[in-house]
Amino acid sequence: APPPPPDELSGLFGQIDDLQDLTFIERPIRRSLKTAEEIDKLTVDEDLNDIERAVYLLSVCYISVMGIIKCSVLCLHFLFFCPQSQLSSPLCFFLTVVGNAWLETLLSAIDALPKETIRQEILSPLVSKAQLSQSVPARLASCRILGKVAAKFESSVVKKDLLPLVRSLCQDVEYEVRSCMCRQLENIARGIGLDHTKAVVLPELVELARDEGSTVRLAAFDTIINLLEMFDSDDRTRVIFPLVKTFCEKCFKADEAVLASLSFQYGKLCHGLSASFTDEQHLWFLEFYKKLCCLGLQHENGHCDSQPYPLELENKYALVRRNCAYNFPAMVLFADPNHFLSELYRTFSSLCHDPEISVRRTAAEGFHEVVKLLGPNVHYVHKELITLLQDDSLEVLDALLSHLQETLELATSRGEGAGPESKQVNVPDLVPALVTAEQKAASSLRWRVHEKLLQRYSCLPRVVSGDQIYFRFLQRMFNIITTNNVLPVQREAARTLCVFLRYNRKQEQRQEIISKIIQELAQGRSYWNRLRFLDLCEIAIDLFSKSYFCKHFLIQALELVNDPVANVRYKLCHMLPRLRSTIRLPADKHLLQELEFCVRKLLCREKDKDVVATVRKTVLELDKMDITEPHFLFLQYHKRHERDLLDQKKEKEETLLLEMLVTIVSIVSCKLLNIKIPMAFPLMLSILDDALRSHHFNVASSSSSLSPTPSTSSMPVLIRSNTSSSVDHRSNGSKDTQSRKLSM
Repeated sequence: APPPPPDELSGLFGQIDDLQDLTFIERPIRRSLKTAEEIDKLTVDEDLNDIERAVYLLSVCYISVMGIIKCSVLCLHFLFFCPQSQLSSPLCFFLTVVGNAWLETLLSAIDALPKETIRQEILSPLVSKAQLSQSVPARLASCRILGKVAAKFESSVVKKDLLPLVRSLCQDVEYEVRSCMCRQLENIARGIGLDHTKAVVLPELVELARDEGSTVRLAAFDTIINLLEMFDSDDRTRVIFPLVKTFCEKCFKADEAVLASLSFQYGKLCHGLSASFTDEQHLWFLEFYKKLCCLGLQHENGHCDSQPYPLELENKYALVRRNCAYNFPAMVLFADPNHFLSELYRTFSSLCHDPEISVRRTAAEGFHEVVKLLGPNVHYVHKELITLLQDDSLEVLDALLSHLQETLELATSRGEGAGPESKQVNVPDLVPALVTAEQKAASSLRWRVHEKLLQRYSCLPRVVSGDQIYFRFLQRMFNIITTNNVLPVQREAARTLCVFLRYNRKQEQRQEIISKIIQELAQGRSYWNRLRFLDLCEIAIDLFSKSYFCKHFLIQALELVNDPVANVRYKLCHMLPRLRSTIRLPADKHLLQELEFCVRKLLCREKDKDVVATVRKTVLELDKMDITEPHFLFLQYHKRHERDLLDQKKEKEETLLLEMLVTIVSIVSCKLLNIKIPMAFPLMLSILDDALRSHHFNVASSSSSLSPTPSTSSMPVLIRSNTSSSVDHRSNGSKDTQSRKLSM
């Protein structure tokens, strides 16, 4: 490309003649220590022109910190004087990419440079040479550099050396420069302090907020929001509120492009100004938010229908409503949760029924925050919860699943008070909606959503009754385990089934579930079902106590040593060490004999080479488990002790659960026999029952998240809370006392 004319050779730091001292970057060389070849590598050909020399310098392997600064300045200079007519040339394109990269490098280096270096190498050329007559790229770079260096100097230096240039760039003839400089005013304001911000920055922001360019107004609006804490109450009331109000009205009427950013920042804006609002101003902002939530919609008979707008405008309106849904929890706080029903319920219902999937998905993502804010008034949004659970789009359901456990627990609670107020309430149509959601996820091709849903359904024992789980969900878990084609989904269904079994408080139902597990899985006709039984055993080991597992599952697992399919025997071999860990000696000596008999049978009769190799490795591992004594490896003993304490806790809870069942049956019998019962006892039992269910659920959910071979890192909270202090032992003793009282 031909060299640019002399009048275009102006850039960020002036003419080329002023940069001669920057065009040769080289460390001082002691020639006595350098060979001729090394000297040649460090020498720049004097015949190279400026651009060729810059390209060569970029290829130098070692560049000092000062070299980075000088090279950045040099590359920016060559970038900015490149003529417009030559921008499409390969060389100018290369210089553009390189120049922008070096600008970012320079901005990053400013954070680590001392003040004096910045003053000499960056600030001095910037203040003395940058002018409004420079090229647009040069002025844009000046804006960014000004914003970056402002935080490095005292307010007096910023006010004296930088503010004149800042004012000049804020009044630039090009809207890109005004917008860029406006976005740097936040850094300038924080660099000069509160007093100068009010006197200098605020007037500039007011003027820029009324700019003819929409991008400039948007930049001013964003900067004002970010600086709200730096303005006093008087400024917010007299200056900021009228300015923002005018900005909102103008955007709503004629500037759809800025509405998206306005709607995204709206929650932050309202909270930043709320302390200075009068009742009338507060109401205005709330009403304006309601308008944004319905932008592009018309309401008839409580339903929202899209108006026939052009596609581009319709997409902008949908983005505005999505941002409003994102800000809805903040607006509930702004309006006061006690006024939710009168002020925001219809708006929230509109967002949950919005014709755009993205809006409903965003409303579902923040649903748990809404129910948390509503507290005892959570029943206001029961209908919307059911609506989102039954939504036609799996994206909406997936968004709701992220916090489904928290949402359901809050939605079925009457509050945090003691006594009957803490009892769960029935949410109409909740169970059918949950069933429908699972069926919809199962019928789709998005198996990860189905897996996630089944994982979240393990919280159901806390939110619906045991009978509803037994009759509406248990059989469905069996069907998924035996018929679904996706292994992660099957395993998650098995985990949820185990959770349902643990929380079921009716002995006959528990026994029926266990019998069905044995018949359909352990003794199933398909080897796939028998493999799933072994998966279920791994889950049960983590979830139940050792005694419970050994009583109901261990023998059935060991009997699979006779399975005709090698894959089943192979998986059983891998599980033998975990099965051995559930056996407690000397009480379970007969179970240990059964396991040893299983191993012998595999060693003597097995013909599959993979199974044989696995058995041999497993035998060595079992031998280590048997011969390793506590006094040899204290750490291993400590881990084993922690696991034993956790198992004792599980066993006590299971025992307490059965004792409660017996107590409830006794109370019913006494009532049938007209025996008087203290009036406070049923209430106490109900409270204890709720507390036990809550405690059981926390332990089980923690246990269910453990890895197949649990370690101390996988369950730190659970172990510390039960083994670290004597207080926990006393709490265990109190549970024993409670169980004895209930038995009496």
